[in-house]
Amino acid sequence: MKTLNLHCDYIKFNALKKALKSIEEIAPNQNLEGEAKDCLVVMTAIEKGDSKESVEQLVKSIKDISTQVKTKNIVLYPYAHLSSNLGKPSLAVEILNESSKKLKGFKVIQAPFGYYKSFELKVKGHPLSELSREFQIVGDEEEAEISDIERARLLREISRAKLDTSKLKENDHRIIGQKLDLWSFNNTAPGMVFWHPKGLHIKNKLIESWRKLHRIAGYNEVSTPQIMDKKIWEISGHWNLYKENMFTTNYEKRDFAVKPMNCPGGMLVYKASPKSYKDFPLRVGELGVVHRMELSGTLGGLFRVIQFTQDDAHIYCTKKQLHEEIVGVLKLFKEMLDQFKFKKYKFTISTRSKEKASKYLGTDKIWKDAEDALASGLETTGVKFKKMPGEAKFYGPSLDILIEDSLGREWQCSTLQLDFALPKRFGLVYADENGKEETPIMLHRVVFGSLERFIAILTEHTKGNFPLWISPNQIKVLTLNDEVKDYAQEIKQKLFNEGFEVEINDRNESMGKKAREAQIQKFNYLVTVGQKEKDDKTLAIKSRDSGEIKTMTLEKFLDKLKEENLKKS
Repeated sequence: MKTLNLHCDYIKFNALKKALKSIEEIAPNQNLEGEAKDCLVVMTAIEKGDSKESVEQLVKSIKDISTQVKTKNIVLYPYAHLSSNLGKPSLAVEILNESSKKLKGFKVIQAPFGYYKSFELKVKGHPLSELSREFQIVGDEEEAEISDIERARLLREISRAKLDTSKLKENDHRIIGQKLDLWSFNNTAPGMVFWHPKGLHIKNKLIESWRKLHRIAGYNEVSTPQIMDKKIWEISGHWNLYKENMFTTNYEKRDFAVKPMNCPGGMLVYKASPKSYKDFPLRVGELGVVHRMELSGTLGGLFRVIQFTQDDAHIYCTKKQLHEEIVGVLKLFKEMLDQFKFKKYKFTISTRSKEKASKYLGTDKIWKDAEDALASGLETTGVKFKKMPGEAKFYGPSLDILIEDSLGREWQCSTLQLDFALPKRFGLVYADENGKEETPIMLHRVVFGSLERFIAILTEHTKGNFPLWISPNQIKVLTLNDEVKDYAQEIKQKLFNEGFEVEINDRNESMGKKAREAQIQKFNYLVTVGQKEKDDKTLAIKSRDSGEIKTMTLEKFLDKLKEENLKKS
């Protein structure tokens, strides 16, 4: 059963003609017209599966809503348009009539069932004036409520599992994440990250940097829905080639999928308005949350997750612009990755497997043109690369960058994929110089790939010693005695006002204990204040990477911090 509950100033209705020939036998002596003021109009659709038990649910809902909107005037209004799964007319009439009888203490008017009707109403404008409800028979309400014992058992089951560190190395991002209180995982959402404030700080700093550099490079940012109709995935080819990795659901007898990729939604944005060659190159980015089904045994911290943020971008261009756009993407890759001081990069081009040609979209010529374009871009930038046969995605070849971290491990993050197939599948067109419709060339590309995975790589690459600009633990202020607490708080507030992540430890503990605690938390700077610093209006500063203690004014320290942030050193 579905209902739309409208709190109205008034409603007027009038039966025009029969919608059911036998309606007079099913529901004789109905009021064919009516009017009510300051009323709750309950537009109702009785569905297959509803029964006499549905009466109690409907009556309870009406009483709850009418109490909230403070009216005793009820209009039961049959409204078939709420559902495409309608039940038998005789059952609908029985449920509506029985509900009317049970609404004792209310003034109830029933609009006629089985007639085409005209109606006029005026809905009030408060937040509760339009409320939709859907009911299903779930058994006795008291039985549906779990016991205190069962609730306690469920709470134990969802409690955060203790991390088994026996087989993990000390630099493992899961150990570092736990020590620094960055993130956690829970079986209630397998393969999905619970970001704690300090971990979210790192993620947000990555996003800030991404947005700044992409804005300079001429990208516009969009956001598309996470759940979309099966039709779009059939058009893209994902439903046929990738369905086993997608989460699917059903809504009003329509199949939907949770997006595993941002591309199809991005193409609907493209199609929302006509395009011409003057709009090109069109660079569009999206930090989209995607979900991909993974076996629980393959999940591993931030490296292998089900839900992640993908820093996608799509570039639409002409054939003449293609080479320059590929070179521009390569330069952006280098600019963004150089912020993190990785040791070196390797470049590869993933090509088709001739043995599995049916797995891929597009013709042989399309694929050869795409592979040649990527190779030409790398050659222009003077980069050596290696071809990787059989490693391409189903919709186009890709250029991949492997980064080497401080431990000598290689990771594939940045990817540029050339796509001649999907724009045709989605009917993307633009008007060329002569007004003729042409299909654009589209480039897919990511820099970080999965932000979650990149953060895991970065955490292990730095061993948790994050550079100042991204660090969640930048400055720790330590007091030598209670007499300088006011000065320490003043320093903390000024640093905070300048946008830095700063904490204070003014507990009555030894300086050795305070310093050790801050070092375990990997603060970039320890700022110690005692009576001498208070009298001289100075600070005693020790960096994480140096044993030397330097004395300087707050103003000079702020200048140093700002310069370090600017250089991202």
